[in-house]
Amino acid sequence: MTLQTKKSMISDLEQLGVKKGMTLIVHSSLKSLGDVVGGPVSVILALEEAVGVEGNLVMPTQTEHLCEPTENNDNLSEDEIRIIKDNLPIYYPDLTPTSYMGIIPELFRKQNGVLRSSHPHVSFSAWGKDAKRIIGNHDLNYALNKDSPLGKIYDLEGYILFIGAPTNSNTSLHLAEYSQKNTYIQPKVWGVKLLIEGREQWSTYNDINNESDDFGQIFNEFNSATGLVKKGSIGEAESFLMPQKNIVDFSVDWMNKNRK
Repeated sequence: MTLQTKKSMISDLEQLGVKKGMTLIVHSSLKSLGDVVGGPVSVILALEEAVGVEGNLVMPTQTEHLCEPTENNDNLSEDEIRIIKDNLPIYYPDLTPTSYMGIIPELFRKQNGVLRSSHPHVSFSAWGKDAKRIIGNHDLNYALNKDSPLGKIYDLEGYILFIGAPTNSNTSLHLAEYSQKNTYIQPKVWGVKLLIEGREQWSTYNDINNESDDFGQIFNEFNSATGLVKKGSIGEAESFLMPQKNIVDFSVDWMNKNRK
């Protein structure tokens, strides 16, 4: 058995190309790393030490379970929908757990010094020099556009890091969807429960029907066309590091050509 430690993971991160001062958005799978001494805490500490206090660490901390109940389940009765909508809590940045994000971002969002954005469905959590800038003013409408945390990472010339996570989970590519010039992506009104004038009420916000089915293909073609993806291992996890701006810009062109 090979044990992974904070020190060994920092070395792996550095070999992959992670440097002090980087802004890094991370998608991770703890299981893929192998046996980690200290578990997810060691992974988080390794990532933070690798970018340093002069850098930034960002993770998606989304909350799909707070969407309209029919978004994820078409088999609910009218009574079940009513009960869920009446009793579903609103979003609390300090309390609400993540949905389907994994244990690493779930622990990261709770860490002292980590800030979480205000969006009730697609929040991000950030640590580091520019954390306030990255998560601040996260608008309810069009929540993954150029003014979102993804857009702030783009402006900071950040990098995307996959640690054993599937490449079709590349949240940053949603940023490209707001710039594509075709009819594949359509406007969508999303239901959300908010605190309005002191009362929890269901309301709506405007966004698009984000898609991700082709994100894995985009990654593969970006890798082949540009050679900008660095591949290595963090622990036992197959890992990839790439500049966010380049793959987002590539994705805009790809979507314009291939999404119909």
